[in-house]
Amino acid sequence: MERRSERSDNMARKTAMAAFAMASAEDLRILGKEAGLVLDAKSLRGPETGLVTVRGRIGGGGAPFNTGEATVTRATVQLASGEVGHAYALGRDKEKVRLAAILDAIWCSPSGREVVDQRIVAPLMRIQAERDSRRHAEAAATKVDFFTMVRGED
Repeated sequence: MERRSERSDNMARKTAMAAFAMASAEDLRILGKEAGLVLDAKSLRGPETGLVTVRGRIGGGGAPFNTGEATVTRATVQLASGEVGHAYALGRDKEKVRLAAILDAIWCSPSGREVVDQRIVAPLMRIQAERDSRRHAEAAATKVDFFTMVRGED
């Protein structure tokens, strides 16, 4: 039973961290202030920017190959209460990653998880869904349906 609970906690944390990584620094800052959270912590590592190798597979099942590199920023912070938070995100926005690590640390605290889930993660997921929906609608508007007409007796 304990493993199931641990797995559930891990999935919930992954969901929260993904929401933080896809958000903008401004969204994280605004939602954190609206939730009344103290967005301050001691830096343990970074924020620092580096490169990671991006690997791919042809057709999803072929042999892996390197497609290129992507810029990633990471940070690790510790709250005054002792909780440690980590964050990684594509790009060079160090402030965003620092805020995401702080929110992760708050999420790890027993008293902070519910606040972060309700006041930060849920709105971020709604914002991301709206952006995705708008992007899909814009792409659908440019869709071209091709058809072939047969001429002659062939």
